[in-house]
Amino acid sequence: MSVFEQRLAMLQAEHLQLHAKTNQAELPGNGIFLRYRDPVLTAAHAPLTWRYDLNSHSNPYLMERLGINAVLNPGAIELEGKYYLVARVEGHDRKSFFAVAESDNGVEGFQFWDKPCVIPETDEPDTNIYDMRLTKHEDGWIYGLFCTERKDPQAAPGDESAAVAQCGIVRTKDLQSWERLPDLKTNSAQQRNVVLHPEFIDGKYALYTRPQDSFIEAGKGGGIGMAFAESMDNCVVDVEHVIEPKQYHTIKESKNGQGPAPLKTEQGWLHVGHGVRNTAAGLRYVLYCFMTDLNDPMKVTHRPSGYFLAPEGEERVGDVSNVVFCNGMVAKDNGEVFIYYASSDTRCHVLTTTIEQLVDYVVNTPEDPLTSAGCVAQRIALIESNQSL
Repeated sequence: MSVFEQRLAMLQAEHLQLHAKTNQAELPGNGIFLRYRDPVLTAAHAPLTWRYDLNSHSNPYLMERLGINAVLNPGAIELEGKYYLVARVEGHDRKSFFAVAESDNGVEGFQFWDKPCVIPETDEPDTNIYDMRLTKHEDGWIYGLFCTERKDPQAAPGDESAAVAQCGIVRTKDLQSWERLPDLKTNSAQQRNVVLHPEFIDGKYALYTRPQDSFIEAGKGGGIGMAFAESMDNCVVDVEHVIEPKQYHTIKESKNGQGPAPLKTEQGWLHVGHGVRNTAAGLRYVLYCFMTDLNDPMKVTHRPSGYFLAPEGEERVGDVSNVVFCNGMVAKDNGEVFIYYASSDTRCHVLTTTIEQLVDYVVNTPEDPLTSAGCVAQRIALIESNQSL
């Protein structure tokens, strides 16, 4: 047997074994959600045909020609009983692209479709695209809002890192054919984490934005804004109303952004966002939750204290360590919720919970008192309440 044949047999066996793994929930959990033992998507899940030239004549040693560095930050949707992730796939060349993976149960067995998504370009080509949020809108379309990155034309000579981030927009009916619309236009210098609200508000499209002063630094921006547009065909917003600002000495002191589109519950719109704070080891990303009013989504009604999810164990290690990030969530008609997140910009995971559990967590968890003395008083009140039982 040739080197090529030996390696191909080993690679195929490894790939089949990876996709056949059963993913176990980690019990007992925290009562809010269940974590799972294994990631649902990794670089190793990428099809062999994406990475290897499988022609024994042109690649006799079966070398990996186009490597995959990471699979992260997936948008998520359920269609006709199946679960679909539109994942950000990053090659060894640092460029990201989108690819669809599907599963029958949402926690295991995700397999990529044969080919990545073909996303049309605008008149100003994207250098890099990533982090798509999917929204099944009441207008009948599935919209994908993502970050489009291009080199900053004002960069100083020799500066090859300065970039401009804006919101790219596509729409689809089937996740296969994508119609590119003009990029979102706002008055902010840069945009990150833009998400489309699933319903019209007063006849307008509503968007969650995160204005930034520069590509890396949020500056005076960095909070979750809400803005309104007449159309998605040429989406323009004039005013961004910050509904969830940054806050000193909290999990969202440096910047914060909307995760996926919010879930509609009887008590309000339930949001999952990410908060960023600085540490001696660099930025730390966690997930947090809040709720807005059903009839006035710009009004925040509940802000549970602290983070909802932080990286643990192996999740803390990767390309950008100590990070969790979420831009995909699926709520089923029976109340089950699947929250997809990435750890350390490297791999994708899932949490499972229910609408009832999430609402209980958001509504009944006390807010952050914002000072050490206030937090001590809050915790003593809990202790004394428990002691009185």
